[in-house]
Amino acid sequence: MEVAKLSSKGQITIPVSVRNALKLKAGDKVVILEEDGRFYFENSAMLAFKRAEEAFTGEAQRAGFATEEEMQDYMKEIRREVRGY
Repeated sequence: MEVAKLSSKGQITIPVSVRNALKLKAGDKVVILEEDGRFYFENSAMLAFKRAEEAFTGEAQRAGFATEEEMQDYMKEIRREVRGY
């Protein structure tokens, strides 16, 4: 457990161990989430990637690709067409 002190401006300093665990660096944004009356925060970039990954899970199979290689070959073909090769 870590403890942070609230400043008169409503700011807190996130302890180093927590910043390291969340892979936060100066300038990064955090998202504050609430669940069942408890608040927690996450690295906003990592949360966005996690949600994107969840949204795309299974989409290749639904589109008819049996393997990752099939999907990559299709993407290469599309790129060639777009670039005019």
